[in-house]
Amino acid sequence: QVQLVESGGGLVQAGGSLRLSCAASGSGFRSNAMGWYRQAPGKQRDLVARITSLGRIDYADSVKGRFTISRDNAKNMVYLQMNNLKPEDTAVYYCNARGPSGYWGKGTLVTVSS
Repeated sequence: QVQLVESGGGLVQAGGSLRLSCAASGSGFRSNAMGWYRQAPGKQRDLVARITSLGRIDYADSVKGRFTISRDNAKNMVYLQMNNLKPEDTAVYYCNARGPSGYWGKGTLVTVSS
């Protein structure tokens, strides 16, 4: 069983930055692939970034060069640094462990104003 709690969302102007954090509890964090997904109103939940247990990283094309995912296995934490935010980044951001069929946090809202 894995519990995930996101934090760090909020309201920011376009061009600004936010850092999301995800605290994970439960066993096996080091072996889990971790990811961030987002869901805008009326849209499906999409992958933003993911990092495997070996450190392989993938990003959605829309955030490449602006977002950075990282993990701290000693602290059971995953982060998403978001720079040069755009209004289209507005969404609820969810932390995920073990892929879409795995575990989810409750989400944190990011609102980017133009």
